[in-house]
Amino acid sequence: MDKPVKDCGDFTGQRRINYDAPRGFLRVKICHKLTYNGYNLCSSTTIQTCKMEDDWVMAENYEIISVDASNVDRQGFFCYMSKPKTPGYRQKRLWLEQRFAEGMKIKIIHEIGGRKVGFIEYLPGEYAWRAVQAPGWLVIHCLWVVGKGKGKGYGARLIQECLDDARQQGKQGVVMVASNRVWLAGPKIFLENGFVEVDQTPPFQLLVYRLAPGADPTFPKDWEARAARYGEGFTVLRTPQCPYIENAASLVMETAETLGAPARAVELQSADEVQRMSPSPYGVFAIVYNGRLLSYYYLTPDEIKTRIATLEA
Repeated sequence: MDKPVKDCGDFTGQRRINYDAPRGFLRVKICHKLTYNGYNLCSSTTIQTCKMEDDWVMAENYEIISVDASNVDRQGFFCYMSKPKTPGYRQKRLWLEQRFAEGMKIKIIHEIGGRKVGFIEYLPGEYAWRAVQAPGWLVIHCLWVVGKGKGKGYGARLIQECLDDARQQGKQGVVMVASNRVWLAGPKIFLENGFVEVDQTPPFQLLVYRLAPGADPTFPKDWEARAARYGEGFTVLRTPQCPYIENAASLVMETAETLGAPARAVELQSADEVQRMSPSPYGVFAIVYNGRLLSYYYLTPDEIKTRIATLEA
């Protein structure tokens, strides 16, 4: 249907029932487009997911916002939304400029009348900032649903967005480096949505959703040799991919100073460096001590000291 909107253009709404929804749900997709003299001024997608429970229906209204170079300053990239002046936020914002040019997609779940409650970030495997070999695939960096957004099927919906993009781009499939620890999504939601495990290096699992025949992605096999290259003392490998890395890296350097141990930071500058040099599949952050991987995620000073004691025991 078409109808005028305050004499400034046309609003077109298209409603489509989509049965490819989480089990027990029915999804309705409504596409909105505002045009003026034949030009597209803006567009958005509103999703209504109806959960069937006995003799009643619970409806949830939300939209999926696609973030790119044209709207990232307005929409943000989900993480650190309340802290746009912090170094971690600014570093990621600058990092995104080149990533968007390489095909990165960020999609955010926004509940109508409410808040942004989840997001997914992914890009072609050739440019992935994970230590995985996955040319011809899309690689998910992050999948995160928070607070009251949990339990509504949003994670599965965001995964489906990525799968749809992979199909449209003719990719072999989609890849996720998963872990049941922190700073990565766990494997459960991916396995429930058709992914399978093709490789592992504890605590990481390499999961894929295949769309076409071909070689599966793989992890490198030289993790210990990679860590050993960094020698004595602390080495913090870092990137701007996650805005939380700035604080995590600073804490390691402060702890090293307290312990009187030598410390240095190594900034990985490209996806290629991450894939070749990272001592863990996570890729974008690592704490190495005396040539051994201490952690791929944030540690408190006490946790750092405990892990050192364990390594030296």
